[in-house]
Amino acid sequence: MKLATLLLSVACVLTTAPAQAQSRYSYSTDASEVTDSQTGLVWRRCSEGMAWSGSTCTGVATTYSHEAALAHAKTQTGWRLPNVKELASIADMSRINPAIDPTAFPATSSGWYWSSSPKVGDSRYAWVVGFDYGKVFGGNRNGRINTGGTVDYYVAVRLVR
Repeated sequence: MKLATLLLSVACVLTTAPAQAQSRYSYSTDASEVTDSQTGLVWRRCSEGMAWSGSTCTGVATTYSHEAALAHAKTQTGWRLPNVKELASIADMSRINPAIDPTAFPATSSGWYWSSSPKVGDSRYAWVVGFDYGKVFGGNRNGRINTGGTVDYYVAVRLVR
């Protein structure tokens, strides 16, 4: 009897989890913005440089150094670069490549995204979230990411308000 109860409980969790995840996000009238009911934050659905087509994000995400990402965000009225906790809140650790809800944030790169959060103790770095596995790492503000080795490249941006 205990095994049957346990199996029933697991079945209930498995069948209700997708509905709970889907209900976390709602969309603006034109569906270009995503509201997260868990945090109250409103996100641009597409990475910067991409455009909402009405059904997906098209184009190629623009990549930036950290300073350029902060400057770009300042030109977007009402939008800003998220802090590291906000950005990490949309990572979905149950997914990989990308580790983010593909319905809410279609065509998201599995790469790195800048946060506005500096790395305390070393002003050369700011925090990034990698949407390959949803991990947080320190990124050199000039575009070099340190994940155990160093690679030179710039990083994508998703804005929030």
